[in-house]
Amino acid sequence: MDKPLLSGSEKTNESDRWDSYQYLQRNSSSARNPSFAGAGVTVDEIRTASAVSDPPSLYPPVIKTPVSLPTPQAIGYPTASGAGHELQRQFLDEIEIRELLIDHIGHRCCWGSRPARTWKIRSVEDCNVYVGTLDTFIEEREALTQTVPFSGGNLNGKKRGAEPGLWELDLRSQFPTLFVPYKETQVPVPNSETVEKCKSCTGRGDVVCPTCNADGEPGFYKEKQVMKCPACYGRGLVAHKDGSDTICAECSGKGKLPCPTCQSRGLIKCQTCDSTGSLLTSSIAVVRWKTLSKRKVSATRGAGSVPEEVFDRAEGVQLCNTQAYQCTPAYFADSYFLNRFSSEVISLRAEVPPTANVVCERHTISVVPVTRVTMEDRGKAFSFYIIGFGKEIYLKDYYPARFCWGLCPCLEWLKV
Repeated sequence: MDKPLLSGSEKTNESDRWDSYQYLQRNSSSARNPSFAGAGVTVDEIRTASAVSDPPSLYPPVIKTPVSLPTPQAIGYPTASGAGHELQRQFLDEIEIRELLIDHIGHRCCWGSRPARTWKIRSVEDCNVYVGTLDTFIEEREALTQTVPFSGGNLNGKKRGAEPGLWELDLRSQFPTLFVPYKETQVPVPNSETVEKCKSCTGRGDVVCPTCNADGEPGFYKEKQVMKCPACYGRGLVAHKDGSDTICAECSGKGKLPCPTCQSRGLIKCQTCDSTGSLLTSSIAVVRWKTLSKRKVSATRGAGSVPEEVFDRAEGVQLCNTQAYQCTPAYFADSYFLNRFSSEVISLRAEVPPTANVVCERHTISVVPVTRVTMEDRGKAFSFYIIGFGKEIYLKDYYPARFCWGLCPCLEWLKV
């Protein structure tokens, strides 16, 4: 009789153990999503991270020879709540692993439960993915000069008081929710309006016509300038093939036409000041709130071979979520790796533009727990995945006790 690889243990209260965690958004398993756990991490990032980094396993070493273990095999996830962070563990013993698999198989009408009940558990492999983020929420202010035609009215100038500095403006009513991706607003700066003479027209409101006074001296113009009629070439008459002449309809027989641009006035409307002769200049404060995000992904080597569908179903959990003016690395009392990982994320802090101030920062560390279990018997083996803290089973490629032989639709409607 085969001896169990993992001995049974008393079940602990899961709800008490994970109350301090914040669960991330769970993606639908039916709709393909390129990111998991609401963290926006792609499968390609996981593959790359698993090739260059290998966090310490939360499990004992992979067992080559089946033996009995005197204590449960534990999957540990440190917490980061409070000043001191304790290591709390989620236990997966052999009995629970088999129960999860048997329950999963029980929903498949043509699958047998003998392998789940009797085959040896050869290995339990950690395929977790860790995601660390540092979001820097900044407020950036920039002054722009706005010039518009002045048509009269009250002037909000320096007579009403001194012009405040950019960072003296009270914009609390415009302040957005923290860590919005981007928001921009423009606010007039009080007491910054001035009126100046339009330089384009020297305050006259009109400029010299460039069509009929193109060769004139700057600032001087001539009125009643006319041009040769293009229809009759200045004759006033239009010649016909029979030798007769008729009065030109374009110029009414005059041979000349007024300037089409200014109607021979010699002046046209100044477009700069809209013919008012004056310009109103004021300062506009452009305020931008945005979040500068940095992210680091660390994955165990086993995560590199996990099917993409597993991460589509994965439900992550936040181990750390802190907000401060300037975040410092999180401290985990029982995890040197997470302490170092948090420090590496903090070191990626985004560069803040010189015209911006930091409002606050947010530092998070999340883990997507994925466990790969391999069972074997008489030279045959199959693997399945236990996903997230909901302990969902993912088994698709091979199971040794399938009896439908493709003659029933169980695999389709169950979406195995």
